[in-house]
Amino acid sequence: MPYKVAVVGATGNVGREMLSVLAERQFPASEVVALASSRSQGTEVSFGDGVLKVKALEHYDFKGTDLVLMSAGGKVAKEWAPKIAADVPYIIDNSSAWRMDRDVPLIVPEVNAAVLDGGVKKGIIANPNCSTAQLVVALKPLHDEATIKRVVVSTYQSVSGAGKDAMDELFRQTRSVFVADPMEVECFTKQIAFNVIPHIDEFLDSGFTKEEWKMMVEVQKILDPDIQVVATCVRVPVFIGHSEAVTIEFEKPITAQRARAILREAPGCLVVDKHEDGGYITPIECAGEDATYISRIRKDPTVEHGLALWVVADNLRKGAALNAVQIAECLINRNLLKE
Repeated sequence: MPYKVAVVGATGNVGREMLSVLAERQFPASEVVALASSRSQGTEVSFGDGVLKVKALEHYDFKGTDLVLMSAGGKVAKEWAPKIAADVPYIIDNSSAWRMDRDVPLIVPEVNAAVLDGGVKKGIIANPNCSTAQLVVALKPLHDEATIKRVVVSTYQSVSGAGKDAMDELFRQTRSVFVADPMEVECFTKQIAFNVIPHIDEFLDSGFTKEEWKMMVEVQKILDPDIQVVATCVRVPVFIGHSEAVTIEFEKPITAQRARAILREAPGCLVVDKHEDGGYITPIECAGEDATYISRIRKDPTVEHGLALWVVADNLRKGAALNAVQIAECLINRNLLKE
């Protein structure tokens, strides 16, 4: 049964990736419409072997559309999602606008797809923060086995998470270092080339940044409200791929060997964990891939039941576009999206 799909924010990094993933996975679409702001009207974006001409969100009639994938930022999502929901059964939004709304499910299909069976009151389904998505994919099977009490995570987040302008800034700054041009800083608070910046999103009164807060509360909403999470989020000079150093404390005993075996069988996970030079995954290898890669699985000797591990994923795919399309596939597979 084919569905009419609209992608809002189709000219952005994630919007383009959404179109790519829809084509790659042969999503059963009768029509795919690319939407963006009026200033992008007429722009061409790739879709499979062809191109789509971008239409203006402000003037588009959503009647007859079955599904909307949104990646246009929180402000646009807050304004437009309720309007679109009047005409469209489901909207899957990638922004932070609806994630903590009690009536909006926050979904990672490998972790909590069953939540969808309880209904989608507002017609809106939220995609989690990119760094949260890959983390909970790795945590879920371990939580089922030994019950997680506490997670300490430090992220190494690529510049693509901040958009195309941020990627361009890393490129320009890197070139400037080698040709001795003046160093221009626009997207970030400090130079990002050959540097790391322990600051993503705005600071809160607690001293945490909003990005860190998102990880903490989203893990609880998706996985278990009793899990205590503390995060430090860092921007690094990598174009695509978020990495995370994760330390986990469990209620029950679990060995590194057992964790390795569980994760090898877990949906969405791919374990690459050899105790040798190069026996682990880095962002270069994960770019363009769908899996959440897990390496460096080892016992944490500082607590009674603890593990440490390394988690890497393509933030534009599992952290955003792929997860959104997987949610859409769940709606079909669970017979929730009907003609």
